[in-house]
Amino acid sequence: MDFGKIISNSIKYPFRNIKKLPILIILFILISTIPIAWVSDNRYLLAFGLFSLFLFILIVPGYLFSMVEIGLNESTMFPSLSFGDTIRDSIRLLVLRMAYMIVPACVLFIFLSILSISGANLKFDLSVLRYFFTLGVFLIAAVVIYILFEILLFFAKARLAYLNSLKEALKVNEVVNDIRTIGVINIVKWVIFMAVLMVVFTFISAWVMEIPYVGFLIYIGVVIPILESISNYSVGLLYSNITMKPAVR
Repeated sequence: MDFGKIISNSIKYPFRNIKKLPILIILFILISTIPIAWVSDNRYLLAFGLFSLFLFILIVPGYLFSMVEIGLNESTMFPSLSFGDTIRDSIRLLVLRMAYMIVPACVLFIFLSILSISGANLKFDLSVLRYFFTLGVFLIAAVVIYILFEILLFFAKARLAYLNSLKEALKVNEVVNDIRTIGVINIVKWVIFMAVLMVVFTFISAWVMEIPYVGFLIYIGVVIPILESISNYSVGLLYSNITMKPAVR
């Protein structure tokens, strides 16, 4: 599938499945009760929000993962909510995320350590310029490394969907090879597409958030689910260009 068609189909995807989109919307709206409860100082609402967060963590990652699988098969259907498969996939994705975030976490730890040392030295020699230079360099490095590993994680999810094997998805070198097969140019185009999409949604969100209370719920319950649907489905479509045996559930 050519890249233009991938973008077109990805944008249309959530709107072709309006009837099933409320499943995702409700799950996102439920966790919005946490900040509302925090502001209102309502213990019962906070307890409900924390319970909803627990359900969210167990269900939503696996449900969005199903969209990657559907994209791999170039289908346009929204996934059905199967609690067994969804919870299992959510747990596998949690393990996958923890593994891929080890390097960014180590970089962040080093960054904070150097920041602490530089801050201590600043008290003695007043080298303000050196302090901010060090801060800037490591901050940029940390952000770049985090973004790179987030991209790797996205395509590791697609590899997991293809081969239905967590072990295969944890092979970073194979994920990199898959990215090469897809084409670095296509990956760059996809990243640019997602960046532009996020900017557009940010502007929409800024306007929506102006509406008291309701604006926040629309942002959490509608804007974010649509964006997540597009991003996960687009990864599946992009990965479908690799000639590989489809995943067996």
